[in-house]
Amino acid sequence: MLSEILTIVLLIAGSFFGFTAALGLIRMPDIYTRMSTSGKAATLCCGLLLAAVAFLFEDIQITAKAVIAILFLLITVPVGAHVIGRAAYREQVKSWEGTKTDGEE
Repeated sequence: MLSEILTIVLLIAGSFFGFTAALGLIRMPDIYTRMSTSGKAATLCCGLLLAAVAFLFEDIQITAKAVIAILFLLITVPVGAHVIGRAAYREQVKSWEGTKTDGEE
């Protein structure tokens, strides 16, 4: 009973963050903010959904695979976002006009 409730909560939370990631891709004005929004929210979405799967099946093999997948996401998504951001910066992709850099007030 408790694992089913926890599974439902994790599924709802994961779905919410998946929705916010999709909404961020649509609403954010430039590549840098889209990358930040989608990277963070999508990682949390996938992590919560994988945790829900682990709690739902209560099998050690499935739980181990879910934990490995979550760790893989936590390692690779920030690296991928950094590479995309660096490539955009090197190609001089314009940022949103409301963006402030280090030297501005």
